[in-house]
Formats: sequence, structure tokens, C-alpha cells
Amino acid sequence: MSDLGLTHVALVVKDLDASIAFYAKYGGMSVVQRRPGHREGGGVAWISDRTRPFVIVLIQSPGLEDTPLGPVGHLGVAVADRGEVDRLAAEARRDGVLRKEPTDSGPPVGYWTYLADPDGNILELSYGQDVALAVEGAEK
Repeated sequence: MSDLGLTHVALVVKDLDASIAFYAKYGGMSVVQRRPGHREGGGVAWISDRTRPFVIVLIQSPGLEDTPLGPVGHLGVAVADRGEVDRLAAEARRDGVLRKEPTDSGPPVGYWTYLADPDGNILELSYGQDVALAVEGAEK
């Protein structure tokens, strides 16, 4: 498999381990590549849900600042069912990272919720968006 098309999104993070833990817990992602950064005290991790050749690149680099995604800009992760949206939203509520209660917006948006990662980037968890159907059915 070769890399063609959209391969990654990169985010600057303050605490690489905290960000890896957040995306593992809420996004079902794991580290597929990790290395030291170019600056002392830095590091880079590529994380993926391993469903396609796409990674989120987490970059910890002291002194490097970036603005978080949000309040509307976000990363989206589809989950298996509405119950999973509710379960993860409940965990996020307990963890103090829930930013928008689960909402049913009907087709094509589906059932979704917003969480904030350790750096304030927004992660949307959703069920029923049918992105694959939209992409497959779009005219070329």
C-alpha cells in the first residue's frame, strides 16, 4: 500500500503521554510510531485507529505553541453505536472533558458529542454519519 491522498493531521501538544492516553481512551487509537523531537524535551507520536492509512501526528516541542481546533473545527471519530457515544460522553463528563452533550441531529449528521483533548482540541464522537456512503456515492 502506498501513501496517496490525505495521510495525517498534525497537532501541537503540551504533554505527549497525556494526549496519547486521551486518544486511546476516547478515539480507540494507539501509537504506530514514536520518536524524539527536534528540540530537547520534545517528542513526536503517530497515532492511528488502524482502520486506514491515516494518522494523527502529535508533536510535543517546548516553546512551540499552536491554537487548538475548535469551537467548531474538530476531529471526528465514528463509533459502533449510539450506546458507545453515550458511554464515552459519560466518561468524558466524569473526566471534565465533555464540551457538548450527545445530540441527535438526524441524517446526515447523526448522533454526536464533543470532547476536549488535553490541549483544548475538539474531538467529535459520532454514530450514523455514513461518511463512507457519501464518499462512495459522490460523482467523480
